[in-house]
Order: sequence, then C-alpha cells, then structure tokens
Amino acid sequence: MEKRAEEAARRWLADQGVRRARDGWVSDDKPETLLTANQVAHSWAGDVFAEDLDPADQVRLAFGLLDLLDEYWITCEIRFANEGAEGPLPADELWDGYRQRLEADRDAEAVTYSLWVDWFEDHETSATAFAEVLGHDIDRVVVERSEALLRRARRVLECSGPVRWTVKEPSYRTAMRLPTLHAAVFRGVLASFHDVYGDLEPAAALSLLGRLDLPTDTQHLAELRHVLAAGHKNHYRSPGAWDDAVRCSAAGTPRRREQASCRPD
Repeated sequence: MEKRAEEAARRWLADQGVRRARDGWVSDDKPETLLTANQVAHSWAGDVFAEDLDPADQVRLAFGLLDLLDEYWITCEIRFANEGAEGPLPADELWDGYRQRLEADRDAEAVTYSLWVDWFEDHETSATAFAEVLGHDIDRVVVERSEALLRRARRVLECSGPVRWTVKEPSYRTAMRLPTLHAAVFRGVLASFHDVYGDLEPAAALSLLGRLDLPTDTQHLAELRHVLAAGHKNHYRSPGAWDDAVRCSAAGTPRRREQASCRPD
C-alpha cells in the first residue's frame, strides 16, 4: 500500500515537472538548481489539495509524498487541509494514513513528530488523535501481538506525553499486559512529566511505574519515582523538582538520601 502511494506521488511530482536528480531533486523550470526534499515539500505538497481529486485520493497522495520525501512539512499541509475551508479530510483515510506509517518497518520520525506537536499537544485534537492511532484498538494490539501493531503501539506510547492522563491511562494499563511494551509505557510517563504540555496524575502514574518490569538501572527511573512521590505533575510547573530528584538519586544509599533531605515532601 505504502509503496503504491509512493509511486503515485513520484508520478504526480513528475507531472509537476519535478524529478530526482543526483542527490536531490530538480524542476523543469530551473533544471540547473538542485533542490532538497524539504524544498520540494514546501513548494509542492500544498498543491496536492488543489488537485481535482476525491478528498480521500488527495489524502492518499499526500501520504505518498510523505513516504517519498520523508519531510515533516507534508504532515503540516495535511493538517492545514483538514482545518481549511474544504475540510475536514475524510477521517478514515487520514488516520489510516498515520496508522500505516506508524506500523511500517522504516523510520517514522516525521509521523511521530507530527502526532506529538500537531495533534497531541493541541487538547482540542489530542483525544481523537490518540484514540485513532492507538486507543481504539489497544486491546487488539495485546491480543494479536504482531510486529507491526507492537511497533505502532511503541511509537505512540513514547510520544503520548501531552495527551490528557484520563485519555491515555486506560491504554497505558492495557499495554502493561505485554512486558515488551513496558519500556514504551515508561517513556510515555516520563514524557508526560517533562513535556511542556505533559499531563499526568502523580499517584496513578507512580502506581503504574511500580507494576512495570524494568531494569533497575533504567535511566531516569529513580528520579521519576521521586518527583511523582512528591506529588509533582509537570517539570515546568515544578521548577527545580527534577534537579532535586537528580541530586537525591546521586546521593546513593537510603541513609545518605535521608541525610541529604531527599525524602519526598
């Protein structure tokens, strides 16, 4: 499916006079100027949604461009079109496009970054976005356990920090049924504390951490437990709390931590 979408995008760009050349791209208008993938994305991706195509085909073509160019800007154009005068885009095609790329055995940084900053950090869209890319079928993930589904789950969990705790906690708890997802759940909770828009409930998050099977030397585990035990919800709303936790973790033994006044408040 993705390969077909990529080939369709390549043909569409060729129709616009844009083609691969050497280590970049060139246009018929300026064949002597080598363009980067980012420049191609900024110059042509928005035109996809001006094509005389069914909206679902426009979405598929845009995701094909994303496969071809691997540039975050294309996801911006997708969201602009979704929020524009002709929007919203067909939800089935929109979210299926995200799910397919989250499941693919290839780099998904542009997709996960888009979820994080464009959909999850906006509380008007985060609940819907999270449900579409994981929440609705987390039970299927833990039952089927296919590599593709697990890959999607890991990627979504790890960038889910800004999603409201009440929205994501059920999926976190379901994901905990699979030890292979425990590290991703941990990173999700860690991001929930550190992201400027992160959201968590300290007591519930601490309880969840206590049920994760993680190596005892997991980086930042001790510090995260400390700030949660002290009732802190977010790095930016509790200035200095994380630095205190780092100091206390470095203090070493329980006696030394007590001497350093490192008991949670």
